[in-house]
Amino acid sequence: MDSTRHPRPTAAADDRRAADEDAELFWERHYRAQRTWGARVNPLLAETAAPLRPATALDLGCGAGGDTIWLAQQGWHVTAVDISTTAVERVRERARDLGVADRVATEQHDLASSFPAGQFDLVSAQYFHTPFPLLRGRVLRTAARALRPGGLLLIVDHGSTAPWSWNQDPDTQYPTPTEVATGLDLDRAHWSVLRADMPRRRATGPAGETATVIDNVLLFQLTAG
Repeated sequence: MDSTRHPRPTAAADDRRAADEDAELFWERHYRAQRTWGARVNPLLAETAAPLRPATALDLGCGAGGDTIWLAQQGWHVTAVDISTTAVERVRERARDLGVADRVATEQHDLASSFPAGQFDLVSAQYFHTPFPLLRGRVLRTAARALRPGGLLLIVDHGSTAPWSWNQDPDTQYPTPTEVATGLDLDRAHWSVLRADMPRRRATGPAGETATVIDNVLLFQLTAG
């Protein structure tokens, strides 16, 4: 190998590659173990999208595909993205089994390093959290730039820790919707905030257990090109 054309990666690059590999392996194991968890639509996505005219949507971190399948069943054309190959393969299979494969495209992406091409009328980031290093704000700003004029970016974050969450760190601090919006720093001349609140709901975990949880909800609209 010609080292002048192919320099050896730096230690930081080595660390980043290891982190990427660990992240993919973590989520692969997660979705191999969870065949049905996440197969239902997230209620805040359904609440937001139900009144809308179906168009094109991007589901970031599609997981088991509950949101993707629901959107496709409502007539949306959906691009479903996840770091886990198992997740996207199962979403593709489920879309085929339910007769909506013509409205679902699946792509495997580590969003820390790649992002799906195209423009969308709705981008959904439901519980877009990871235990691995991720410049989340950068990914969400990229998602905002993937909107068509009039398009919506829906960000729903955890506002509390559910008993079944993989993150049980008692010191976890959940940013409020206002803090997330401030961190994204989208130009208010082009993006408007339609919703920023912290509703409570009764949620059901993978083993059927229930708990009251808080969701941090942030909805942007691209108002100008």
